[in-house]
Amino acid sequence: MFNKKKKEEEPLVENNTAEAAAESTKDNVENTAAQAENEASEPAIELSVEEKLLQQVAELNDKYLRLFAEFDNFKRRTQKERVELLQTAGKDIVVSLLPVLDDFERAIKATEKSTEVAPVREGIELVQTKLKSILTQKGLKEIESLNTPFDTDLHEAITQIPSPTEEQKGKVIDELEKGYTLNEKVVRFAKVVVGA
Repeated sequence: MFNKKKKEEEPLVENNTAEAAAESTKDNVENTAAQAENEASEPAIELSVEEKLLQQVAELNDKYLRLFAEFDNFKRRTQKERVELLQTAGKDIVVSLLPVLDDFERAIKATEKSTEVAPVREGIELVQTKLKSILTQKGLKEIESLNTPFDTDLHEAITQIPSPTEEQKGKVIDELEKGYTLNEKVVRFAKVVVGA
């Protein structure tokens, strides 16, 4: 009887071991299948990441090309506007000077018939006054030079002469050509004679 029990227990142990081995084999097969799926899906993920990156590069390249084209168009447009501005920059001044030109033409016609100098002189002085007032409105100012200290920022010394008095040393004695500023910037230096 005792032996019978041993024999009965042995097949149970063998059955348990067989079941455990079968389960272990089943788990190994499932793990292997899962690993195979993971390995198969990893390249798919890598490809999709690569595809996304390539798509992103293409989008950025397209944005870059569009931005470059817009900038190129902007450069052309501003260059064209600058050329047009330079061509018409003096238009308002020229238009405002046309009446002065008309006055000079009238003065020339008047000198042909006139025998007296005084009325012609008055007409020319009126034209000069009109011209000066138009230029003053546009920002042109004369540089006052006579009896002022010589200033290299405003004057150009043509020559030096001995000064008649001690007070006039280093000062402008004579002005050969007037100097002008346009909106506080020197556009022509006054040509002067300086006392030494």
